[in-house]
Amino acid sequence: MNGDGILPRPVDASRETGARRFAFRAIGEDVQIYSRAHIVSPEVISIGDSVIIDDFVFLVGGVETRIGSFVHLASFSSFLGRGRLVIEDFVSVSSGARIYTGIDDFSGGSLVGPGVPEPFRKPTRTFAHIGKFALVGANAVVFPGVTLGEGCAIGALSLVNRDCEPWTIYGGVPARPLKERKRDRIHELERQLRHALFDAQGRYVPRSRRGA
Repeated sequence: MNGDGILPRPVDASRETGARRFAFRAIGEDVQIYSRAHIVSPEVISIGDSVIIDDFVFLVGGVETRIGSFVHLASFSSFLGRGRLVIEDFVSVSSGARIYTGIDDFSGGSLVGPGVPEPFRKPTRTFAHIGKFALVGANAVVFPGVTLGEGCAIGALSLVNRDCEPWTIYGGVPARPLKERKRDRIHELERQLRHALFDAQGRYVPRSRRGA
């Protein structure tokens, strides 16, 4: 909110001006990136269609960063570590969540912090993989080297330090499985969405080209 009490307008990065600003490796249609999002190394980041990145998101591109379609990265979420990050379609990462793809040496084997050059600092860079339809709750933390299976849901304030099974709801510190997550309705809604928003060749139709 600015000094006049008005919320800032999002930047539509799928337009030419937005694409030039960020210089992404690839970007789809109907991508909205709010003006106070902070994105580092956009040249290694690929983004699909119908993606929203809120104000105060901190997204650091690493070895590879792939964000699918129909993804929402909520305010104050962070994606750090400069490893490999894959976020599949229909994923929502809630406010304040932290997704790490790399970590410093906590054992005392090297200095720590990005201000220290290698070889004095020896971070481990791995990956984080967030499967299709997954949901990461507010202020959850996902450690490096973790895969969140398709459709899994991570509760708020959880700490995820190991892989999570598909279509399972997790919570706690460390996160543990709580119960199964329903999938039939989600799959049906995806089918309806693809019928409504994609052409006969399976290509996404942007809002500007849809009929009234």
